[in-house]
Amino acid sequence: MNNQFKPPSGGFSKINGKCISLIGDDIDTDRIIPARFLKCINFDSLGQFVFDDDRKALKGDHPFDLDDNKDASILIVNCNFGCGSSREHAPQALMRWGIKAIIGESFADIFYSNCIAIGIPCFTLSKKSITIIQKHLENKDLFFEIDLFKSTASSRDLKFNLEIKKTSRKMFLSGEWDTTSKLIENNDLIEKKLNDLPYIKFNSSI
Repeated sequence: MNNQFKPPSGGFSKINGKCISLIGDDIDTDRIIPARFLKCINFDSLGQFVFDDDRKALKGDHPFDLDDNKDASILIVNCNFGCGSSREHAPQALMRWGIKAIIGESFADIFYSNCIAIGIPCFTLSKKSITIIQKHLENKDLFFEIDLFKSTASSRDLKFNLEIKKTSRKMFLSGEWDTTSKLIENNDLIEKKLNDLPYIKFNSSI
């Protein structure tokens, strides 16, 4: 787990990081973050509980418990990752553990949208390519540089052309995904709009 969590902000074009692999299709949001953790009042502590039930069952042998993966930030997954309930806690927990990007065969739609909303790009690759990456990780570490401009992931030995929705790619490059920062940046425009609204003026004069 990355103990120096820093949330992403604004636009970015590159992500550099160590890969961590999680093998299996249809890994749902209840496995990513079990329902008992949904009553938290904020997301800050969720990173330590990501895959909590799976990790307890494997008694230290889960990929998210292995010392070699402690600083990993690029998650490699298989088909239909993030299926199940629409809980936004799932990508929040992954991000707070240290995940900055996910590469997989496919993603559940709502999970994908929840990832985009907090600044985690989700890329797709063919089953064959994902298998190559996961087999590589069985034998040695793998560090990728993900280039959003080129939609590529590359290391010393491997290079892949990634797929990502054009709208999502544009949002990350421009920073449009980060709605809070955009609102703050455009505070003057917001104030001007408020001052131009006659009913706002009316209410404020009462």
